[in-house]
Amino acid sequence: MFRVVQCQPLRLITQNYLSSISLKLMLSRPVAFAQLWKSWLSSHSLVGNKNIILMGPPGAGKTTIGRIVGQKLDCPVIDIDDDVLETTWNMSVSEKLQDVGNEQFLEEEGKALLKFSASGSVISLTGSNPMHVAGMQHMKKSGIVVYLDVPTAVIMSRLKSMKVDRIVGQSSGVSLKDILQFRKQFYKRWYDIRVLCGGDIAAEVAAEKVLDAVKRYQNSELETFISTRSSRSGRTNEKDSSKYFSDVVTEGLAPDGGLFVPERGLPKFTAGEWQGLIEATYIERAQVILERCIHPGDIPASKLAEIIGAAYGENFTCSKIAPVRHLAGNQFLLELFHGPTASFKDFALQMVPHVFAYCIPRSCNYLVLVATSGDTGSAVLDGFSRLHDTDKQRIAVMNFFPEDGVSPIQKSQMIGCQKENAWSVGVKSDFDFCQTAIKQIFTNSDYTGFLTVEYGTALAAANSINWARLLPQIVYHASAYLDLVHQDIIPFGSPVDVCIPTGNFGNILAALYAKMMGIPVRKCICASNENNVLTDFIRTGVYDLRGRKLIPTFSPAVDILKSSNLERYLHLIANGDGQLVTQLYNQLENQGHQDLVAGWCSEEDCLAAIHSVYTTTGYILDTHTAVAKVVADRLQDRTCPIIISSTAHYSKFAPAILRALRIAEINQNPLSQLHLLSSYSPLPPVHWGLLETLKKKGNEDHQVCAADMSMLMSHIETLIQNHFM
Repeated sequence: MFRVVQCQPLRLITQNYLSSISLKLMLSRPVAFAQLWKSWLSSHSLVGNKNIILMGPPGAGKTTIGRIVGQKLDCPVIDIDDDVLETTWNMSVSEKLQDVGNEQFLEEEGKALLKFSASGSVISLTGSNPMHVAGMQHMKKSGIVVYLDVPTAVIMSRLKSMKVDRIVGQSSGVSLKDILQFRKQFYKRWYDIRVLCGGDIAAEVAAEKVLDAVKRYQNSELETFISTRSSRSGRTNEKDSSKYFSDVVTEGLAPDGGLFVPERGLPKFTAGEWQGLIEATYIERAQVILERCIHPGDIPASKLAEIIGAAYGENFTCSKIAPVRHLAGNQFLLELFHGPTASFKDFALQMVPHVFAYCIPRSCNYLVLVATSGDTGSAVLDGFSRLHDTDKQRIAVMNFFPEDGVSPIQKSQMIGCQKENAWSVGVKSDFDFCQTAIKQIFTNSDYTGFLTVEYGTALAAANSINWARLLPQIVYHASAYLDLVHQDIIPFGSPVDVCIPTGNFGNILAALYAKMMGIPVRKCICASNENNVLTDFIRTGVYDLRGRKLIPTFSPAVDILKSSNLERYLHLIANGDGQLVTQLYNQLENQGHQDLVAGWCSEEDCLAAIHSVYTTTGYILDTHTAVAKVVADRLQDRTCPIIISSTAHYSKFAPAILRALRIAEINQNPLSQLHLLSSYSPLPPVHWGLLETLKKKGNEDHQVCAADMSMLMSHIETLIQNHFM
């Protein structure tokens, strides 16, 4: 038996909410009822006979929010505490808890859930319901579980105002904060949708967010992808032409040769939502941000949590994953080299292989092709080699790199990272040839069709042309800003600049995307080495490769002339309609600034920066970070903090680092070079993962081929035959 709560007038509900948890709610902005009704009714039609099940800690506002949602949907509202438990037990919940104790209470509460059934209702769970597995499995079958995610500090404040100092499951000697933190694992296990509810959010605003989230959950067509080369007039409205996240992960490159981008742009977070993540761990921030970027129809929240945990749980040497370190003055380093292969590429490539394995159909084998200018190779080989054995049998990766265009340690690392489903091929050319060749292979429908028909194998991309590569990079740019706020360097809302060594434009594009999503980034500074085509383009609007030859430098990861992800930026600022140059220079004329600026660094200045920073701080920059440091020194105006992306560990570029430190005799053996660096007791220490890889690399063999398309395709075919046949 349970009783259905009759919906009360909205004003009365709000008054009850205010009095029950004694909070001042932000009610200054009137709710646009017509718009809300449209949203509510649309959501109701999508929900059908399913229940909307609200879950969260005590004090999250489940009961009040549930009543508002029920009123606007004109459907029954059920509060498990009042309408199920107390009716079943004929006593109050507090009396029952006192009567039977914590453990027995949870068991009897779960049994009551198992006997309960409803449809087409809004149901508010108790704070402890999610701790009973069988009861929650029963509830989850009946509807959509919505997690009202309220920061622990806010919940503590609310419970204090309600004079609640103990909750179910809290034993003697355990603080209220500890039990709230303990419960989070159960909430995270069961929810389908997360709704962020900051401390000052009004109940009706929270209800609107719940219904918007339900609508999104039920309608994946709201989150489709298009090619950067598609025009608005040429887009079709046919449902069959839609591309979803799973499609773009699998396909990599659009059929017309363009890159996939979200048709409706990226989600935007409110200031309150960002502030709710200030106390969160890196993994928690990643979960929240990526849930909003990846539709649950493509990857459910529970699976996404599993993937994020596998990517960042044990594979990074620093518990903070991407720590922010003060360098000097107003400059801060975002250390992105604590992953297994010592570069920022690990953030995407520890995660993307698991995303890929989940999204692809089981009926086909996949060969992932990747071109690298240095760091991507070892990262992609390591990432895909960590897949489950069953996935490795149907997914292999082939890495093409310029045979003479990477550092000796990078080359040794790529060879050492080869596994049973992961191979490296050196190409007698530069990175631009490797990248262009892969693009041409993907758009050669005769060749890809032949591989599918003849060998049952499809090709996929793991370069930053794949949309899934960019999303984890957005996370660390957002996290860096939140860390500065958490460290009391700045209050939330104050701007920062970011400076990023840039070659293929993916990393800096992710920073621009983070800005679009609500992170207060003022300027993104693009730092180039002597291959400064991007600097010229950003300064002049002219991208001219005529007569330019690639210059090998100490920072090979940005030795790139053709920046693939620049196409996504052009599409972004052109608003999909080709108004690029007009918009860019109108902004410069009308506002006196651009949010993207650029500079470049010579080889001499790069080495001098490494020496100077080490002499003054004891910290060793890698060559790419040194490029960014030089450009930041020149272009920052020192009115706000600047976050410099430290994209790789200096250990990967030992010869250049030893030269910068003015060490005369340099042994050519990569392992000896690292031991020499280690003898200087540097900050940070020599990268452990790199040392281990070089120690055990063993066989130096790898394939080498000429800069010829037919030769590359022959290597691909041979690999497919050897691995899949």
